[in-house]
Amino acid sequence: MEPKKLVVTASPHIVDQSSTRGLMGHVIIALMPALVASAFIFGFRALLVTGVTVAACVGFEALYCVLMKKPVPVGDLSAVVTGLILAFNLPATIPLWIAVVGAFIAIVVVKQLFGGIGCNFANPALVGRIALFVGFAGRMTAYAFPETDIDVLATATPLVAGKSLSSMDMLFNLAFGIHGGVLGETCSVMLLLGGIYLIVTRTISAAIPVAYLGTVAVLSLVFGQDVVLQLLGGGLLLGAFFMATDYVTSPFTLKGKIVYGIGLGVITCAIRFWGNMAEGVSFSLLIMNLLVPYINDLTRQKPLGGVKSK
Repeated sequence: MEPKKLVVTASPHIVDQSSTRGLMGHVIIALMPALVASAFIFGFRALLVTGVTVAACVGFEALYCVLMKKPVPVGDLSAVVTGLILAFNLPATIPLWIAVVGAFIAIVVVKQLFGGIGCNFANPALVGRIALFVGFAGRMTAYAFPETDIDVLATATPLVAGKSLSSMDMLFNLAFGIHGGVLGETCSVMLLLGGIYLIVTRTISAAIPVAYLGTVAVLSLVFGQDVVLQLLGGGLLLGAFFMATDYVTSPFTLKGKIVYGIGLGVITCAIRFWGNMAEGVSFSLLIMNLLVPYINDLTRQKPLGGVKSK
């Protein structure tokens, strides 16, 4: 029998009491204000879609692990978070069976087939959203609008139609979700509260959202776009705080996080300003997720006393 070997790595050796369940719990808490707001704006249908995606994600993860005779990890709450974020990327009008298809793609195809939590190449909810957008574009763009029947632009989301509103009206509508869209791109105030909670509790680093939002703000100024509309419209806040900061698919070095955030901002603005789609958050996240291994390699800190590679 081969004796056990002691593997010594470079200091410092940091011990952290964080657990996957605890971190996912913080994310769930941070998403609750936006979920309450979406239920108030779109009605019971918003809660129904969210409940279906969460139940489907948890169910698919448990079923897959049972069939593969693997430990069932649903207790770590990662599948719940995936279901919540997937729901936030769907309109309240989405047929429930399509939401279930998205959950299957996110959990089984993207997460479990690649080895489970920690092994996925991209954010599962993100890929589920993109797959549904490509396969069911009509359903995914059949946006719901506030049940309060306030005077809103009922033909497009703010990124498309916002220029026809006055600055104050646009700011109010974007801040409080008085416009059409998917569940997670409406009430900016609640998304900001959730993002601040994640930063304060140190669940996420502020580097990625600050670099992402800052890049979008600067490029919007440079190219003559409305900064408030670009920052608060679309899925930018949801992407910056809840999707770009995914532990598995984002860089682990500070320098890498900043490069990652800047890259997200550049691609998002390129798609928004010159692409055929009004929104660019999802595809920018997917592209940068695929580049994360290279960003990690290029920004990896040299160990103190380590020999530089020739």
